[in-house]
Amino acid sequence: MARKERNMVRRRLVRSYVTSVISISLVLTLMGAATLFWASAGSVSRYFKEHVTVSLILPMDATDEAAQALVAELSAREEIKSAEYISREKGAEELKTMLGADFLDVFEANPVPASVDIHLDGDQVSRDSLARMRAAFEADPRIREVVYQEGLIEALSANLGRITLVLTAVIALLLIISFALINNTVRLNIYARRFTIHTMHLVGARNAFISRPFIRQALVQGAVSGAIAAGILGLILLYVKRSSALLYSLFNPTVIGLTLGGLVLAGMLICALSAAFVVNRLAYTSKDDLYY
Repeated sequence: MARKERNMVRRRLVRSYVTSVISISLVLTLMGAATLFWASAGSVSRYFKEHVTVSLILPMDATDEAAQALVAELSAREEIKSAEYISREKGAEELKTMLGADFLDVFEANPVPASVDIHLDGDQVSRDSLARMRAAFEADPRIREVVYQEGLIEALSANLGRITLVLTAVIALLLIISFALINNTVRLNIYARRFTIHTMHLVGARNAFISRPFIRQALVQGAVSGAIAAGILGLILLYVKRSSALLYSLFNPTVIGLTLGGLVLAGMLICALSAAFVVNRLAYTSKDDLYY
């Protein structure tokens, strides 16, 4: 009979432990995903800014040789990521695709000027820097006009700032929720042994002695949970890499490694702090209150 009861208690403890590990792992996975997106916000911002096209419209009499020389000169500049020559014929074909094949029929000659499309380094894409660059380009006799979407630049700067602020608030909220959930999970796991903790305190055991085995178990539990969370997040990233290499390229490998390793450390730290807090609280709880 006693063996049966011990086996029943052991199975309950195992189920409680497994449930706790799964719960903590899911919470850490959510926190890790949010942290990864927050840490990669700069890369996302840079990606969108570097895909803003600035078109340098050339004079109608510009030759291909002069345009290619301008492209080579622009490509050598550090603040310019890429420069591409768009000939009059290629520009007309692009407009045909957008406006229809018959739009040129009303003109006797091709009215589309040649241009050079450039993409800038992300740090150079702001209203002030683009205004200075426009003035410098328009002073060049080889360039007739500079065209880019000013509204898009302003919207990018404003919205990306708001997105970063929102992500920061979400991360802070998730940290609070994560600590609360993990603390409750650890507390429920330790609460089953509250009478043992109270008895140890009554016979003179110090808090450090009482807390040590629970903190050790919490560290293992946090490490296992963090490793599981890191594995789940790693599998998600692997799926993203296979399905969308472009999206995966926005995540820095160093940031990914630090985030995955941080999940293990975060799990261990939060679980250990929760265990120490709960054990210390139960040790000073009166016997009557232990039944509630």
